[in-house]
Amino acid sequence: MSTRVIEVVDYDPNWKNAFETERVMLSKAIGNNAVKVEHIGSTSVKGLAAKPVIDILIEVISLDELDTSNRNIEALGYLVKGENGIEGRRYFQKGGNQRSHHVHAFQTNDSHLHRHRAFKEYLIAHSAIALEYGSIKKEAVSKSENDINVYMALKNSFIQKHEKLALEWFGI
Repeated sequence: MSTRVIEVVDYDPNWKNAFETERVMLSKAIGNNAVKVEHIGSTSVKGLAAKPVIDILIEVISLDELDTSNRNIEALGYLVKGENGIEGRRYFQKGGNQRSHHVHAFQTNDSHLHRHRAFKEYLIAHSAIALEYGSIKKEAVSKSENDINVYMALKNSFIQKHEKLALEWFGI
């Protein structure tokens, strides 16, 4: 088994197109149960350095109905991961060990939908904070030795602080 290489790269304008391609395919795979399919995470914030992994947020009417779409989603190359540590989520990965896409699906009105949306919009609206976040990620990846848990831990205090501020700023 190969070791996952964690990298943070400068913003790539092609990430928007990569998301759009997936949005269309996922919308077809899920059907009318999908209320909204959104580009989230660092690759959705223009100018922000990021791991080159497209994060996608899907709001659905029913998680049970989404579960019946698993074969359609697998046919797009995704690995179905279930809740994967977050209650009320359905999580999918694409790209094998070197992930290319992450999909996070939640039912309408789940607080995680609001959290993801608020953090994205907050970073877009506060470019200096987004640049600081990019620097923190670059430093974290240089210290993590390809250990995703170390990488995440090194970013955690920034995320906790600014996610709370984002929710307040977003009015939640």
